[in-house]
Amino acid sequence: MRKLKLSILDQSIIRKGGTAQQAILETIETAKYGEKLGFHRFWVSEHHNSTLIAGSTPEVLMVKLADETKNIRIGSGGIMLPNHSALKVAENFRMLETLFPGRIDLGIGRAPGGDRVTSALLNPSNTFSEDSYLTQLEHLNAYFRDEASTGYGRILAVPQSLGIPRQWILCSSVGGSSSIAAKLGLGLVVARFINANANAEMVYQYKKLFQPSDEFQKPQAMLAISVICADTEEKAIALRKLSDFNLLKFERGIFEPMSSAEEIADYKFSPEELLRIQQNRGRIVSGTPEQVKSQLQH
Repeated sequence: MRKLKLSILDQSIIRKGGTAQQAILETIETAKYGEKLGFHRFWVSEHHNSTLIAGSTPEVLMVKLADETKNIRIGSGGIMLPNHSALKVAENFRMLETLFPGRIDLGIGRAPGGDRVTSALLNPSNTFSEDSYLTQLEHLNAYFRDEASTGYGRILAVPQSLGIPRQWILCSSVGGSSSIAAKLGLGLVVARFINANANAEMVYQYKKLFQPSDEFQKPQAMLAISVICADTEEKAIALRKLSDFNLLKFERGIFEPMSSAEEIADYKFSPEELLRIQQNRGRIVSGTPEQVKSQLQH
């Protein structure tokens, strides 16, 4: 097996009793430590209208992260494109590429990153349709290739950086986004931490349909999955229980500060909760370092 390249996705979760500022500072320190340990990429996410997650503007946070590190690739996981103007996204990421050439990744998604009301307020022209998303992607790539124009003349995404960020399409189900990534010749990120049923079929379909581009001559895919790793199996089991507990709350629409493993140590899951936990099983890898390594390799 080829050597796996490991990366980090940080959502800037606010600890119970903590502040948004503390969460962002922890994200910065995690990026620095991740680079020290040899991780390949460090991505941050876009979420809105939440008191639990501080990461709302990845393109802003990425400036600080790239400035505090030297070699690790810094990216968005992702920019929720329907929330934005494609031209503004192109300009933001060309500026990032100008400041930190050769280190910037643009992960692109189409989920709201919150509720639809907030998404509509972020971009009042958002129609939430696939056709609109495809049009935005086409416009974004036209801006990056300096091929955009209107009846009034050319439209340039400035600054004119020497290169452009590496683009990746986020996908959590078969079809749809994996086919889009293949058609546009972009990288694919399979978000299994969102959908436990996301599987190798998505990658097979992507590779089968892939059309080479200037950015990607060959198909490239990444797997995004939650990982819980602890020194002992006992601690890993306790942390896994905490993760299952919090995930159940999120699925019920309860977005409150996370409990600690100690606070739920005596909690008993109901039969219905255990069934749902089993259905979510594929979203998380957990165990000791050797157990986690084995699961990731297989």
